[in-house]
Amino acid sequence: MGIVRKMRFIETLREGERISEVYLCRHKQTAMTKAGKPYDSLTLQDKTGTLDAKIWDVSSNGIEEFDSLDYIYVMGDVTSFQGSLQLNVKRVKKMAESDVNPADYLPVSEYNIEEMYQKLLVYIDQMKHPYLKQLAESFFKDADFAKRFQFHSAAKSVHHGFVGGLLEHTLHVAQICDFFCNLYPMLNRDLLLTAAMFHDVGKLSELSTFPANDYTDDGQLLGHIMIGAMEVQKHIDQIAGFPKRTASELIHCILAHHGELEYGSPKKPALAEAIALSFADNSDAKLETMREALSNIPENSLEWQGFNRFLDSNIKCSLRIFLSEAEGSASFHKIRFQNNNVFIFGGIFNKQIYICFPKPSIF
Repeated sequence: MGIVRKMRFIETLREGERISEVYLCRHKQTAMTKAGKPYDSLTLQDKTGTLDAKIWDVSSNGIEEFDSLDYIYVMGDVTSFQGSLQLNVKRVKKMAESDVNPADYLPVSEYNIEEMYQKLLVYIDQMKHPYLKQLAESFFKDADFAKRFQFHSAAKSVHHGFVGGLLEHTLHVAQICDFFCNLYPMLNRDLLLTAAMFHDVGKLSELSTFPANDYTDDGQLLGHIMIGAMEVQKHIDQIAGFPKRTASELIHCILAHHGELEYGSPKKPALAEAIALSFADNSDAKLETMREALSNIPENSLEWQGFNRFLDSNIKCSLRIFLSEAEGSASFHKIRFQNNNVFIFGGIFNKQIYICFPKPSIF
């Protein structure tokens, strides 16, 4: 049959449309109406989001057998229920995995995955500590590990829960730690960067791969902190002469990277490097959570977006003035600085001073 070309992504759907399209069935559950009639409740997914769907007549001739995590062709009407779109499904047909392009159905990092991975390898090549460098290479220069690490997510739902999410988060944390090393020369750079690269390696076993992206038995019983520490220790034990103190310090950084006992770390940070790692991890996790939470609201919206459980706060966007708008004012004066190829623009707009940054880049 060949690859089915995807025509309508979920983010483009509008109420009142009739669609015929292929989606990933993220979840399927059979329930009963108040009248005692069975129906199927579905969560459909593609790379742009998810969509609630209902099969009200499960015995219809047009409804074929399928399960959760199957790719399915659906035909139905887009309706609205309690302010959200919902698909009233009329026909369903299970699709073969060979007939779809998985990249159309899984959320993926907006950054180039191969380029991000190469950035991590540069940090390893720059290491001066021979044992830490050998340890890092035993993971990140292994082809099978590289493939898994590049594809995996960093979470089920909280932050970086997409293809390449674990890699993106790890690179962000390593870059923040690299910045800390320049700001605080007392930090052991090789130890901190190695810990940054390994801090979430346990998530490869804590979470299953896409499309499920759910907690495994080991994930439920042990958690990624313990799994990661055990895996790193296993590799350390295979390197002859690896310094015991260095091993203990590295494992401590991994165990303490959540910062507090109540956040899941079995140890609180006792080293400067462990403190730096915990702050870097927390900063990237929370800022990415904020970015994802605010990504679908209108630009410059000042509306409160509601309580975010992970951030433990009601959230909103800050006021942002964009250059195209400000430059239209006669009172706007452009000031330009250059620092490590980052350009900053500022000026006066409506009697207030603004500093405007271009879109940040992790590179």
